[in-house]
Amino acid sequence: MKDLLLITPPFTQLNTPYPATAYLKGFLNTIGVSAFQMDLGIEVILELFSKKTFEKLFDLAIENDSIATENCQRIYTLKEDYLQPLDAIILFLQGKNQTLARQICTTNFLPQASRFEQLEDMDWAFGEMGMQDKAKHLATLYLEDLSDFIIECIDPNFGFSRYAERLGQSANAFDELYDSLQNKPTFIDDLTLNILEDKLKTVQPKLICFSVPFPGNLYSAFRCAQFIKANYPEIKIAIGGGFPNTELRQVTDTRVFDFFDFITLDDGELPIELLHQNVCNTQNKTLCEQEFKRTFILDKGTVVYKNNTTRPDYKQLQVGTPDYSDLLLEDYISVIEIANPMHSLWSDGRWNKLTMAHGCYWGKCTFCDISLDYIKIYEPIAASLLVDRMEQLIAQTGENGFHFVDEAAPPALMKALALEILKRQLTVTWWTNIRFEKNFTQDLCYLLKASGCIAVSGGLEVASDRLLKLIDKGVTVEQVAQVTRNFTQANIMVHSYLMYGYPTQTVQETVDSLEMVRQLFELGIIQSGFWHQFALTAHSPIGLNPSYYGITPNYKSITFANNDIDFTDKTGIDHNMFSFGLKKSLFNFMHGIGFDMDLQEWFDFDIPQSTITPYYIEDCLNTQASLTTKPTAKIVWLGHLPLVREYTKNKKGFVNELLELTFHDKTDRLQITVNKPEGEWLLDTLETLKPTTGKALSFSALKKDFESHFEDFELFWFSKQMQKLKDFGLLQL
Repeated sequence: MKDLLLITPPFTQLNTPYPATAYLKGFLNTIGVSAFQMDLGIEVILELFSKKTFEKLFDLAIENDSIATENCQRIYTLKEDYLQPLDAIILFLQGKNQTLARQICTTNFLPQASRFEQLEDMDWAFGEMGMQDKAKHLATLYLEDLSDFIIECIDPNFGFSRYAERLGQSANAFDELYDSLQNKPTFIDDLTLNILEDKLKTVQPKLICFSVPFPGNLYSAFRCAQFIKANYPEIKIAIGGGFPNTELRQVTDTRVFDFFDFITLDDGELPIELLHQNVCNTQNKTLCEQEFKRTFILDKGTVVYKNNTTRPDYKQLQVGTPDYSDLLLEDYISVIEIANPMHSLWSDGRWNKLTMAHGCYWGKCTFCDISLDYIKIYEPIAASLLVDRMEQLIAQTGENGFHFVDEAAPPALMKALALEILKRQLTVTWWTNIRFEKNFTQDLCYLLKASGCIAVSGGLEVASDRLLKLIDKGVTVEQVAQVTRNFTQANIMVHSYLMYGYPTQTVQETVDSLEMVRQLFELGIIQSGFWHQFALTAHSPIGLNPSYYGITPNYKSITFANNDIDFTDKTGIDHNMFSFGLKKSLFNFMHGIGFDMDLQEWFDFDIPQSTITPYYIEDCLNTQASLTTKPTAKIVWLGHLPLVREYTKNKKGFVNELLELTFHDKTDRLQITVNKPEGEWLLDTLETLKPTTGKALSFSALKKDFESHFEDFELFWFSKQMQKLKDFGLLQL
């Protein structure tokens, strides 16, 4: 029995929990509030994709006479072949039945319908991947065939990571969603509600909090709330999360409160604490006496926004470590849908989610919701506290993989985090989202890699300096090229978010942007990418001042959700026509082909020739690096101490004592020769500069120490021998 039940409704991710409830539960632990959490989505998926349930689905499809297409007729005809391995395939994708990979990869083990038509390209896409990944991809196609059957024959709203998403997208009015909730629950609804009811009977909560991050979670949250209101009217219900935070800030439709008692906005810690206090501890207080933080309620038949507490929000150091207990961590499913290396990170493997900094340290991009608190309020967390939380999560979950879900992780904090990880000698794997800014030097990228960083994703957006300036991105194409090169040379994968259709963007700029992207991939300094079309949102600088950006918004009356806004661009260009060609070319570039094709070949309409020179990006990379070092730069040694051989060298009667230092790393060796006095100083200094000592020296401190024994530090530091050592793990940060 718990006071609170925290629920992520269907569906988000198959491979790892969406972190919102874990964040909240971790906070509630710090204030002594008992809570239980569940990811209803994964529980429904596991129930749905089981042999016993799919037997019912096949029978139901026949009863409803809903098998119309040749594809679903094939799946039904092969139903025994689909049913027999289903439970074993789920176990395999959960990591519990790994020997099945060899069987899956053999011919004719899995039945094949339309999703397998892409298999002719599998060797091309997965040629360098191992058997386990190939088997995961085949198993994913098999599940997607079954998903297609569900969509056609049982429930057209189904999707692995979303459900009835259309009902939540740009739903300015509540009518369509409300009407759909008056219909009889679907088969998947019934599965969901049965699992929910079992949990309600076990937990017996007084307050249920639904975290709804995406439009594809909205319908299920309302359907669950409807069920609770009808069957457990004494339980209070709240909704919060990414969707309400961005879309429900102007809600006025009172019917929403037939389902939910409270809608909370932005950071949930204090709003939930006050709701718990109101529901569980102060039931004798009238509504006007109760304190709320950023919460919509229904008061005397009117939707009212209550923000009457004087208490400030909690600082990030006060919110505790995310708590993943209660979640079925061993039961999540790793899938590989497409051969995109970054997408495989999102869908394959279990990741602990953490945040380095609340909000965005840049906070200027004109297409972004920078007016909202989740972007606007920037608050970093100390690296030592972050790694404390990492160690706690490793102990709790047994997983050493971390996805830092920042809007844009700050380079200085990433550096501090990496040093702290190395200091504690942790073996972890992590990735995050960044801005491609100049502070990501080659040395910093090597440090990040040494600490376990395997990938970064960042927005190049429109590869045009004019548009990047209009976006206020704070980067140039040249800078992006240099930074992505630094990450790539450190063996950190780079994924780039790409945008087309930005206000005032011309056809020429779209073509030139594609040429920039082609060159970035051809040089191998970006390994993954994704094009998306610009969308105007209500809370972005463009949405707040559209005329400045040359667009005319088509506003609608808002009684429910408000985020995406239709608009017309003064250029009159139909940017939709570029969608297929941009995505097709990118798919080929990611697989190392198509670089010699004329850009025109990707489109079925005429485009102008690119104005970008064929070697533009290569020229960007040929800028000479400066030999100067900031006095405040931290000097770190990532390597091991060398083997030392002492010898003398006679020249014209002068005896020179030398040290031959042989360094070894995991893959290579380096031999340098230095004068004995400087060499002995170097050996002592390298020991001090190891991250494990926690005593990284600044360049100026190092210079001062050297010159207390010798002369001319710069002559020694920038010598050819020392330059070689810098390429072997001596970093300037």
